[in-house]
Amino acid sequence: MTARVRVAVYGASGYTGLELMRILVRHPGVELAFATSREYQGRPVAEVFPALTDIVTLSFVEPDPAALASNTEVVFLAVPHKTAMEVAPRFLSAGVRVVDLSADFRFRDQAVYEGWYQPHSAPELLSEAVYGLPELHRHKIRTARLVGNPGCYPTCVILGLAPLVKGRLVHPDSLIADCKSGVTGAGRGASLATSYCEVTDNLKAYKVGEHRHTPEMEQELSLLAGRKATITFTPHLVPMSRGILGTLYAQMVKPLTDDEVRKVYRAFYRDMPFVRLMPPGIWPSTQQVRASNYCDLAFKVDQERGRVVVVSAIDNLTRGASGQAVHNFNLMAGFPETLGLDLVPLAP
Repeated sequence: MTARVRVAVYGASGYTGLELMRILVRHPGVELAFATSREYQGRPVAEVFPALTDIVTLSFVEPDPAALASNTEVVFLAVPHKTAMEVAPRFLSAGVRVVDLSADFRFRDQAVYEGWYQPHSAPELLSEAVYGLPELHRHKIRTARLVGNPGCYPTCVILGLAPLVKGRLVHPDSLIADCKSGVTGAGRGASLATSYCEVTDNLKAYKVGEHRHTPEMEQELSLLAGRKATITFTPHLVPMSRGILGTLYAQMVKPLTDDEVRKVYRAFYRDMPFVRLMPPGIWPSTQQVRASNYCDLAFKVDQERGRVVVVSAIDNLTRGASGQAVHNFNLMAGFPETLGLDLVPLAP
């Protein structure tokens, strides 16, 4: 690749597209060449997103893979499930590397994907696609043509539990995740469920026992465990714009101390710049990671009940989507992992 990589954001009119542009336009190794949108085709990006005034000078263009592929080296697919699987093969056949932010290329098993989503039109690519969680798969990501960027909840949960599961310190069939998310996780489209009067002064669970991020979590946790892992996952919607806080529970195989668990986490995430283990007594919060690529972790060993309780916080739009996509891009392009992602959290 050239020193400055020409990239396109395919489907740039949603929140993840906006977040991608916010990061990429300041990335020293990137030339943001195209941003596509059917709805806003021909309109300046800054007219649709005034926050990018005098920062992004592009206008939205038609989402035409053939036209984009001839002038693009890497494309970020920020489009809905199903749309991504339709266009990814066209970019790949033209030699363009792909980071897909939908769920279409996150699963190794076609049957699992189709059981939770819809029929897959490019199943031949599933074995090639790399699950884009850098802390687990950085070496495969470096050489990948196609990366399936993880979902926001799975990022929060998998990073929180990975050291315990990989170390065989907890029973992989005892996992519980109670997660709270801001409203941007539902996307930018208008919806009664995410309207002001439905969300403000309210806290509600949704898709209990049936959220589509569950099999994604189980896929990666099972790989870490070396056997089938299952998780009870309950998401909640909270009245804030962005952020996820996960409280995670796992039954210990044998008694552990806080110091022993801390050593396991430090060793697992050694030299991984975007996972921060909080000092004892300091608990992660969404404000601590807002608009950054960090995942903050803390834990407590509940000796009486034989459990480890882990708290994990991420920004759903940055670490849970667009920031992680750029992290994957950096690995693919041979750049330092942190390039363009040295974003200080916006707290308060």
